[in-house]
Amino acid sequence: MPDDLYDRDILSWSEHQADLPRRLGRGEGVNGIDWAHVVDEIEDVGLSELHSVQSYLNLMLVHLMKIRLSPNSQALGHCRTEIVAFQNDAGRRFAPSMRQRIDLQALYEEATEQMEAGGLLSDTPGQLPAHCPFTLDQLLPDKWNALEHSWSRRTRAERAKPVHPRRSRALWRRSPHGRGCVWCSFRLPCRTVPATRAASD
Repeated sequence: MPDDLYDRDILSWSEHQADLPRRLGRGEGVNGIDWAHVVDEIEDVGLSELHSVQSYLNLMLVHLMKIRLSPNSQALGHCRTEIVAFQNDAGRRFAPSMRQRIDLQALYEEATEQMEAGGLLSDTPGQLPAHCPFTLDQLLPDKWNALEHSWSRRTRAERAKPVHPRRSRALWRRSPHGRGCVWCSFRLPCRTVPATRAASD
């Protein structure tokens, strides 16, 4: 076998290299196993599957974001169809050992960047949560409508959550010891947090 067959014709190389271990298993004496490249290819098989699952998860997140931002779009049905297809492809390739290798927050941030690059996000803050609202266990088995419902339910909960005065300065009040939070006992010196409005108890 030519030494450069791996670089010239990967198909012929793979067929030849696959045949050698079969013959070896039958007790035949064989030579010419390209161990270095065989090991590389075995490693690449797992990495290729992992990257495929990550890619499908990224595409699912992008289409879920499109549905969230444009719930009345005419492309809604197409987005849902794509989500189901990507989910099926990811599920077929997913293996338990991939769980520790998949950074869902990183995939979510990449999807957000894609939305920004495509001009699908305005400058208005809060259009999308900062953290991924889904878990891997939700993205892989849940139906598309369950994913949409889960996101909507979480969004309503976030909107209903009261803002702590440390983030909204309007609820700080003056006191002889500085400005204190009307919700808790936390206090800061007067020079640290300027009061914008006196708040009643």
